[in-house]
This record gives sequence, C-alpha cells and structure tokens, in this order.
Amino acid sequence: MPNGLAYLMLLIWPMVCLILFRTQKLERALIWSILGGYLFLPPLAEFNLPLVPAMDKTSIPNLSVLLILLFGVKHHRVALWPDARLAQLLAAGLVLSAIPTVLTNGDPIIFEVLRNTDPIVFVVDQLPGQSVRDIGSVLIAQVLSLVPFLLARQFLATEGGLRELLTALMVGTLVYSVPSLIEIRLSPQMNVWIYGFFQHSFEQMMRDGGFRPIVFLPHGLWLALFVCTGLIAAAGLARVAEPERKLRAFCVVAYLAVLLILCKSLASLAYGMALTPLVLFAPLRWQIRLALLFAVVAVVYPMLRNFQLIPLDAIIAQAEAINPARAQSLEYRFNNEEQLLARAAEKPLFGWGGWGRSLIRDGETGQILSIPDGRWIIIFGTFGWLGYICEFGLLALPLAMLALYMRRQGRRRCRRWWRHCA
Repeated sequence: MPNGLAYLMLLIWPMVCLILFRTQKLERALIWSILGGYLFLPPLAEFNLPLVPAMDKTSIPNLSVLLILLFGVKHHRVALWPDARLAQLLAAGLVLSAIPTVLTNGDPIIFEVLRNTDPIVFVVDQLPGQSVRDIGSVLIAQVLSLVPFLLARQFLATEGGLRELLTALMVGTLVYSVPSLIEIRLSPQMNVWIYGFFQHSFEQMMRDGGFRPIVFLPHGLWLALFVCTGLIAAAGLARVAEPERKLRAFCVVAYLAVLLILCKSLASLAYGMALTPLVLFAPLRWQIRLALLFAVVAVVYPMLRNFQLIPLDAIIAQAEAINPARAQSLEYRFNNEEQLLARAAEKPLFGWGGWGRSLIRDGETGQILSIPDGRWIIIFGTFGWLGYICEFGLLALPLAMLALYMRRQGRRRCRRWWRHCA
C-alpha cells in the first residue's frame, strides 16, 4: 500500500506545476510539469472520486497544466482543437468513443462456481457493468489523455520548443540514471524506500543474474523504453551541437547507451541500437520515411495479427538465437496477445470498457490470467476498433503530414530547378 508521502506528492504536484510556470519559460514549465510527474510521482497511487476518472500521476499533471494555462499566472489563449480536418475527426472520435463503449457494456461479468455435490450456483465475484453515469468520467479521462499532445502542438511546435523537449528527455534520463544504477547494483528498491510499496512483480525485475531498474515507473520495461527515448533525444542534440560541444554530446550518447544495455530489455536495446546511428548520421528524409513506416506498422498491427500475417515463429527463432530466455519471454507475450485479441474479437467495434473487463480471467475465481503489456492491446480491448484507430491514427497523423510536406517541398524544388535550367 502507498504510504502518506505518496498521496502527499500527488496532492502537492499542482503547486509544483504552478511554481514551474511562475519561474520558468512556458515551454520548459509545460514539459517538466508532465514529464516530472511521470518520472517522480508514485505509480498505482490514486484518488478515486465519484463521477470523475482516477486522479493519478498521469491525470493530475495533465489537468494541472491545462488549468494553469487557462486561468493561471501565465494566461494564454489555449487552442486545443486541431486545425487539420482529419485530426479533428480523430480527436472527436477518440473522446466520443467513450459513449458507445459505456452503453454497450451495461451487463456485469459474473464469476460463479457450481459444486458437484450441490445444484446451487455460487457467485464468487463479478465485474460491474457500466452505466450512463460513467460516461462523464470516461469522457473526462479521454480528454485528459489528449491534453499533453494538444498543448504540445500549440506551444512546442517551434524549433525552440522541440529543442527544449529533446533536452528535457535527455536531462530526465540523465537524472534517472542515478537511481537506476543504484537499483541495478542493489536491487529495485527506490519505490519501496520512498513510497512504501513495490509496484510490480519483483521476479520480473531479475534478469541475467542481476537486476533491471524500475524506480518510480510501473515496470522495468517502461524505464528501458524511456532510456531508449532519452538516448535517441541525446543523439539528435549531438548531431546539431556546436563543434566545441560535440565531444561532450557524444559522451552523453555513449553513457546513455551503456545505461540502456544495463536495463536488460532486448526490445528497447534493439530500438536504441538501430535508431541511434540513423538519428546521428542518416539524412532527414530517411528518418521521416522510417518514422512513417513505424507508424503505419503500429496502426495496422492488430489487423496483421488477426490475419496471421506476422511471422511470429520466425521472430521467436531469431530471438532464441540471441538469447533463449528472452525468446521464452517474447513467446509468452505473443501468447498473451493471442488470448487478448480473441477476447477483444467478442466486442470488436467498441470494446469491453474499463475495470479490466477486457482481460482474460478465470471463469470461477475471477483471477486475472493475462498480462497486457502494450498500449495497443489495452486500447483495442477497452475501446475496440473505434478507439484504437482514433488514438493511433492521431499518433501517426503528424508523421504522415510531415512526410507529405517534405514530398511537396521536394517537388517544388525540382520544378524551380527545371525552370532555371530551361
């Protein structure tokens, strides 16, 4: 159970955000209000209030920055509504997908057992159905999930804002490297020492005769992916660094690469080792094309899985050639995905709704038997195809628009060159 300090940190974080906005420039305050909450607030701890979504380390910072920008010391005109017509459609669909999801999940899920010696059926447990009064809570949660992206679109879309974002990711990773290295050496204990509880299964933090760090994030895989993100951000900054700062910038890249290796996550390590050289040396045009390819794969991945077009056996065989233990872990995740996809297929359009209704459970005890370890399968199971396409479409749309813009610019340059030659 979280201790008093955990709940105190959640309570005072809006004040921390307010101080940041009073003392820092807007871009930096916006980034660190959200990123700082993600990194340092306690996981799992939350305030459950009636008719509103749970207030936790994600929703509290998001709501705080929105209110501060609307009514706080740095009052700005906040334009949350995107300009592009397709983005408007996807944003509206993401928020409003809560309505059909709630309305189609009014039936409770009952776990019951029939004893062989007794014809009476005993109800062991149940997951409640969702009612009309839950619509408001889910709508608010959907809006809050969009807030950081929409605020970033408005306030971080400049060169200075993007540099500030990359710098924050790099600095955040450097700061996090200190408790991470302590946990790698002593075992994952930071959350226990400070917030009084361990947020996941300790056995999953043990790898290759040692430990992988978790600090204040929900899982060690989350931390490894964050380190991968910080490494790529550091590589981007090193590429554009001034000549006298190049050496120091590349030392930071090397240090974060070593930290990523120590995190003992094969997927994040593969991403980092593949993408860091591209960020450092590949032309911008190639980077945009590769980013768009990743986005397209992410959007169509459930379709590819449903049509058995992902070569799972070949992927597992390649992983086994590298590390049999990691191959076993990967196969376990694929099996979980198969079960959760089958569960989601029972309500494909609007999903199963919240409260873990989309998870695989024991029919008698209600015990959870599946572990969703990807955002895509959580959204797909909770909100169905409608919510999934809207959320991942919003994530992929900026990359598609950027690629289209670059292509148009290239055509214009070609036309100008042709006219000049003529």
